[in-house]
Amino acid sequence: MIELSVVIPVFNEQEIIQQLYSRIQAAVSAITPDYELVFVNDGSIDATLFRLMELSEHDSKVKFISFSRNFGHQIAVTAGLDHCQGKAVVIIDGDLQDPPELIPEMYRKFQEGFEVVYAKRTKRKGESFFKRITAKLFYRILKRITSVDIPMDVGDYRLIDRKIVDYLKLMPEQNKFLRGQIAWLGFRQTFVEFERNSRTTGKTGYPLSKMIKFALDGITGFSNSPLRLVTNLGLFISLMAFAIIVYALYAHYFLHQTITGWTSLIISSMFIGGIQLLSIGIIGEYISRINTNVRNRPLYIVEKTNI
Repeated sequence: MIELSVVIPVFNEQEIIQQLYSRIQAAVSAITPDYELVFVNDGSIDATLFRLMELSEHDSKVKFISFSRNFGHQIAVTAGLDHCQGKAVVIIDGDLQDPPELIPEMYRKFQEGFEVVYAKRTKRKGESFFKRITAKLFYRILKRITSVDIPMDVGDYRLIDRKIVDYLKLMPEQNKFLRGQIAWLGFRQTFVEFERNSRTTGKTGYPLSKMIKFALDGITGFSNSPLRLVTNLGLFISLMAFAIIVYALYAHYFLHQTITGWTSLIISSMFIGGIQLLSIGIIGEYISRINTNVRNRPLYIVEKTNI
């Protein structure tokens, strides 16, 4: 078995592929000569695949998997985990915001007996205030509403033991949230700290729409709190409505006052209607994920690979 695998999902990274390869290769070769670099091309529309094929021709340790279209970051990482062979596996994004030079330090922690070593960000350079504050808020909310201790201020950059990879393969859900799944598995976990760099080229593969979907996958995959919120909200509004009905009847028959007011009627009906739509939407998110998993389609389609 190979000593160390590095899984690198890439999407439209033609400009930095050579630098990415050089830095990862230098970091990993300092640990062991028995390694592999598994690049997963997530449906890039530039020359990323061509660059990867060139690298693989000159270095037999370079493996590539190329999707038939863009399936998403988490699916790309999953494909790399499905095909890697290392006793230890590093997951690192292909945009060089996470420094490959951290891998030797992570590997030393692994040798100390830790099955999961994740990289914790102390600073996030080059990111907008909105992205930083929403990310911080999301992880703190997720920590409060789930029973799983998901580390805060970390991404997917981590080193995991082979047993973790094997257990992840037994978790076939379509809406992947790998950092939550790894936390759910348990085992001995630790971290190393680093400052995350800003992107040098290209643009982020995680616009707001993908960030929202990613957040929903994390929440619905590891917490039933939104469903309990819908139940409690429905109970509260029902009790409030019942109290208003009792008061209206009391006022009419005992106080001889009939409550009138078109405005109050419209406001209350719109309020209840909004709550109903919100509740249906939350329930719909869970049903949508059930429907996706029931269809049991393959997570990804491989168009080209040298594995």
